[in-house]
Amino acid sequence: MKFDKKRRLVLMQQALTAISLVAIGLPVQAQNWPERPIKLVVPYPAGGNADNTARLLATQLSGRLGQQVVVDNRPGGSGTIGAAAVAKAPADGYTLLLDATAFTVNPSLFAKLPFDAAKDFAPISLVMQAPLLLVVPAASPFKTVADVVQAAKSKPGRLTYASAGNGGAQHLAGELFKQGAKVSMTHIPYRGGAPALTDLIGGQVDLMFSATTASGPFVKSGKLRALAISSAQHTPGWEQVPTVAESGLPGFQVNEWNGLFAPAGTPQPVLQRLETETRAIVASPEMKKRFAELGVQGVGSSAQEFKSFVQSETAKWAGVIRTSGIRMD
Repeated sequence: MKFDKKRRLVLMQQALTAISLVAIGLPVQAQNWPERPIKLVVPYPAGGNADNTARLLATQLSGRLGQQVVVDNRPGGSGTIGAAAVAKAPADGYTLLLDATAFTVNPSLFAKLPFDAAKDFAPISLVMQAPLLLVVPAASPFKTVADVVQAAKSKPGRLTYASAGNGGAQHLAGELFKQGAKVSMTHIPYRGGAPALTDLIGGQVDLMFSATTASGPFVKSGKLRALAISSAQHTPGWEQVPTVAESGLPGFQVNEWNGLFAPAGTPQPVLQRLETETRAIVASPEMKKRFAELGVQGVGSSAQEFKSFVQSETAKWAGVIRTSGIRMD
């Protein structure tokens, strides 16, 4: 009996020692982070907004952290393949995710995802936003949002709006517009934004919501006409274009965005360092200049602000998708 009691005490002391070592080891590891290169996963093809943002951010983070940050494009599944890879990665700060609007759309768009968007990721910072322009061909009779709404009401389902594909920000902006204006229009999905804009310019479709980065040059060259912009306030460089909200759809706001995430469970000191460095990078004159050249708006939010933003966007798109009945599988 005495032996058993003594043995139990020894085992308890060993267990407490092991727990103490783990508790001490984690902060030490976090303090020494990063000790090797960091992978920044972009779940979209090279050349798009997310890829451009990731490469700008990676270059700046590499200098600030003293370790190379390597961009790893893993496109497919509307962003779910790359996100799933990060969700399953070790939560040690060496695998990060630069995701976009689809992150808040996919939970409602797909019946099942290979991860839990709300539980498997730690939001770090909302890096940038890009509003959408409501554009029509230069020869279009529509001069205002009111013109579009009136035409859609007089001929339900006759007006067509293009998008870069089902379930994307452009498609959902069109659905939100339809629901807000209480009109019926026909969605024409394309395999990418470029062919959609080509057909819009040629008059094969009536209108489109397209990011300023894509449609802006065509507006400035006179090939397209911008009726409104999807941001909540007037946007620098587009001050002459009214917002959709002030054009008759109060509360309308849609932005394509890019934000930085880590796997859930990443040590808090690592998350805090990443948040601090990312916010400093976005606020730097160099990054402000690059974002201005790309036609996007740097944000650099706190982790808590980004978490609240993701929750709000997820709820908004869930309502739009439920009302419209859009499904991807």
